[in-house]
Amino acid sequence: MFAASQWLPIEGWKELGVHTAPNHIKHLLCWGIGTMSITVRNQRHTYGWLSIALHWISAFVVIGLFAVGFYMTTLGYYDSLYRTLPHWHKSIGILFGILLVLRVAWRFYSKPPAVLSQHKLEALAAHGGHLLLYVMMFVVVISGYLISTADGRPIDVFSWFQIPAIELGIDQQEDIAGLIHEYVAYGLIALAILHALAAFKHYWIDKDRTLQRMLRPESPQNAHQQENTSHD
Repeated sequence: MFAASQWLPIEGWKELGVHTAPNHIKHLLCWGIGTMSITVRNQRHTYGWLSIALHWISAFVVIGLFAVGFYMTTLGYYDSLYRTLPHWHKSIGILFGILLVLRVAWRFYSKPPAVLSQHKLEALAAHGGHLLLYVMMFVVVISGYLISTADGRPIDVFSWFQIPAIELGIDQQEDIAGLIHEYVAYGLIALAILHALAAFKHYWIDKDRTLQRMLRPESPQNAHQQENTSHD
């Protein structure tokens, strides 16, 4: 827990009319004022709100699409969700593909903070793991598109707009894309699990801020304090 004067000096509290408020109330107010001062862009020491939001939206969408896709394989032709779930799966998949493009563009525009690991091999593995996650997400989206448009029909995205089919002239396009979609999806989930385990390893064993940085932005003072604590 940080001091109440970290974000606002004592004089500032008096101007706000806070004189005898309990410490936990002051801490809460400090956190809110400090958080609002952090921009949506990434900083040298922390992720911004936009990167954090994109990360967690992507995580929940990937898990949700995988669960829905797996359940779809158990449906029979006369099941009530036989047509509904594939429509949702394809629509959300297309929207996720658009989100991925925006996420990559944002990553180039607003550079992420450096990896906290002190070991070069671990830092290299982290960069490689992130790159592989992005590649696999794009492969899953593209292969899903190729499955859905193999018959030449466009993809209707929640009746909002349509993504036209592209004639590629690939023999057995639906079958080939289907195999790629399935195996890469399994690989993506496995890599996501390893990614999560690595984050918990940083939290419990390395005791650094890797996990915390992806939960909310940190102030420079708090990040510096945590670095000093982890090095002690």
